[in-house]
Amino acid sequence: MEQPKQRVIQEYVPGKQLTLAHVIANPDQVLYTKLGIENANALGILTLTPTETAIIAADIATKAANVDIGYLDRFTGSLVIVGDVSAVEMAIEAVNSFLHEKLQFSIAPLTRS
Repeated sequence: MEQPKQRVIQEYVPGKQLTLAHVIANPDQVLYTKLGIENANALGILTLTPTETAIIAADIATKAANVDIGYLDRFTGSLVIVGDVSAVEMAIEAVNSFLHEKLQFSIAPLTRS
């Protein structure tokens, strides 16, 4: 007797959170090529929900430090910022601080590689 197929239903329930805040210092050239962005000394990677928060985070980051937006996707909540290592770290810390203090988001610790 054939077993009935099981279905798995996944739901996406966004919370108010920054789930990833990571700095890649001195990334390999291949990363820039694969991402299609200009070279810099560091990449800052953030993932946010609700996904539109990536727009707010990009605004905060570019005002807080001398960084540029490498990639922003308001549909997935992904944000990549580029610049000097210290500027990228400062920008991510400013985003974390604003989201936590002003919007009561759960934040992620800043990690580095």
